Amino acid sequence: MTVLIIGYGNPLRGDDAFGYRAAEELQASFIDHREAVVLPVHQLTPELAADIARSARVIFIDAAAEGEPGKLESRPVMPVSGGAAFTHSATPEGLLAMALALYGAVPPAVLYSVRGESFAYGAPLTPRVELALAAVVREIGAEIAGARA
Repeated sequence: MTVLIIGYGNPLRGDDAFGYRAAEELQASFIDHREAVVLPVHQLTPELAADIARSARVIFIDAAAEGEPGKLESRPVMPVSGGAAFTHSATPEGLLAMALALYGAVPPAVLYSVRGESFAYGAPLTPRVELALAAVVREIGAEIAGARA
């Protein structure tokens, strides 16, 4: 079984691209490895529940609207019944609950997030979020490499 890494966000909206860009970088690192499947997606959708249920572990990566700008944080994610999973505002908790309800399985999951400073159209990542991007790619990459050893 593999680790599923889902980085999500809008790559056209400044710091909202954090999760998407992290997934793109991780995808390039793990393209030939069976230990990880990496999905850069614009938003979380119900179709991801099947992939989640088949995984040994899930790592979500996203930008946040709250917290200290540029600060990388991680927290465990648990399934929450009634969590949004069928709308534009789907949540990791809702997708885990859906995986459990539909497929009878939910792996351990974690969410890495960083508070963005600018979500303007066409803007690049801000310098603090760019640093957090490098940090999350390093941290997740080392975790997957360590699991191989």
